[in-house]
Amino acid sequence: MRQKKEAPLRSDAQRNRERILEVALVELTRAADAPLSAIAKKAGVGQGTFYRHFPSREALVMEIYRHEMQQVADTAAPLLECREPDRALREWLDRCAQFAMTKAGLADAIRQATGAPGKPAKPSPTPLTEAAELLLRANEKAGTIRPGITADDLFLAVGGLWTIDPHTDWQPRADRLLDLVMDALRVGAPGR
Repeated sequence: MRQKKEAPLRSDAQRNRERILEVALVELTRAADAPLSAIAKKAGVGQGTFYRHFPSREALVMEIYRHEMQQVADTAAPLLECREPDRALREWLDRCAQFAMTKAGLADAIRQATGAPGKPAKPSPTPLTEAAELLLRANEKAGTIRPGITADDLFLAVGGLWTIDPHTDWQPRADRLLDLVMDALRVGAPGR
């Protein structure tokens, strides 16, 4: 039997969903146990509208995580269209750093949503992996990084981002770390 595809949301329903996600990101980053009723109220939607989009706290938290990850992934191709490959990669890594700080702020909410038996699993970072591979292959082709670097290699190299406290002035530290990573990727590049 075929699975039924979900119909696209009406424009007003889509706006409601996006408002809920924006407010929830802020509120759940502030406090993992933020009441869903407060999120609905701040988003300007009723309880029924809220629960039609997100039937549980877990569904909301996982959609925020998936949505934020997709937002970062979706910036890779446009960056390559308007920047040199190495600049596009560096700017994309800045966006990954921002995502890491958001994710760190949501860590408690994500742990609560995925920690108990029967709870949803954390989404895999496939969109980020695909975006990283796109950027790495463009840089490899341009000769701006050493050949053979994989998305897994890149994410291991930038893994230090996830140890930076998001409640501090994290940006200068993230910039230094990402500059070091970019310098390392360039060593042995054929175009240098």
